Amino acid sequence: MTDDAVTGPLAGVRVIELAGIGPGPFTAMMLADLGADVVRVDRVGDVNPSAFGTPHPDLLNRGRRSIAVDLKSAGGREAVLALLADADALIEGFRPGVTERLGLGPADCHAVNPRLVYGRMTGWGQDGPAAPYAGHDIDYLALTGALHGIGRAGERPVPPMNLLGDFGGGGMMLALGLVSALYAVRGGAPGQVVDAAIVDGVAVLGTQIHALRRIGMWQDPRGVNLLDGGAPFYDTYECADGRYLAVGALEPRFYDELVQRTGFPMHPDEALDRTDPANWPALRESWGRLFRTRTRDEWTALLSASDACVAPVLDWTEAPEHPHLAARGTYTESDGVLQPAPAPRFSGTPTALRRPPPQPGEHTDELLAEVGFDAERIAALRASGAVA
Repeated sequence: MTDDAVTGPLAGVRVIELAGIGPGPFTAMMLADLGADVVRVDRVGDVNPSAFGTPHPDLLNRGRRSIAVDLKSAGGREAVLALLADADALIEGFRPGVTERLGLGPADCHAVNPRLVYGRMTGWGQDGPAAPYAGHDIDYLALTGALHGIGRAGERPVPPMNLLGDFGGGGMMLALGLVSALYAVRGGAPGQVVDAAIVDGVAVLGTQIHALRRIGMWQDPRGVNLLDGGAPFYDTYECADGRYLAVGALEPRFYDELVQRTGFPMHPDEALDRTDPANWPALRESWGRLFRTRTRDEWTALLSASDACVAPVLDWTEAPEHPHLAARGTYTESDGVLQPAPAPRFSGTPTALRRPPPQPGEHTDELLAEVGFDAERIAALRASGAVA
């Protein structure tokens, strides 16, 4: 289903996205969810006209239209610059220097549109010794110290999927940077380059840990601290059915409620002083024995409607069905696909899923016509392979 109604706080903003993977598309998805008109520039080799009219399976591509372009061709460069002439922002995620060699670098684009906000998404950034080289989420986390802090005490670091680096420190930071730069342009500033590096973003996300280290409240070994699984009242526990509970009873009054509702401790365990880390191993064993006496859902029924700060660990299928998430509409069905709904929420400019993920090249003619290319010029670009 396509909803062409203009909604969301970014309605009226035009963004051009040079196709990539991971954090760049996530940034584009966020902006599209917020109402921006996002055009994805796909590769001509990815075009399959027989698939037009059906949603692409990659949900990160939702909310936009697609044009397929050979960026290495003169005609393709001409088409992209024409799209950028009236655009507000561009998103690219190539290695440093690639768009410059294509004739689509910041100087090339600002020559046709001085107000353009040029967003660059990389792992290492546009400069520095590692900038020319490949990397992935796990590498960026490793360099910033974040990966060192994730895992059980005495065990190896555990990659937290690619949510922390690619999407938290990368795509979300680029989205914030683009919106900030667009705000500056609206205030009279010229266009500029936003250099969003995942290493920079992850480092910023770790600010609280650096602060806690400075005041002696965080130890460098992993898995021994208050928020990294070291504390028995901030951890996960296996239940009788092999499923898990997440316990986050940090504050004393929440811990007291957890104790009262569960009947902790079982005989012959003791209610040791939880403020002494020396007692944490024994307390964890005691809580573990208690939680293994009931199933996950039995504990959930007992503890969920309380301040005990306990939640069931749901899998990907269970999560959308949880009563709280269902009541809020945290997940939504669009074009027959269940997916996360746009976030955050706005009281005056509500967001919406306007379009399903497009097939590469599905809107090529439409988009070229919008920027002034006539049918003859479009046919010539198609014949040359510059667009598809």
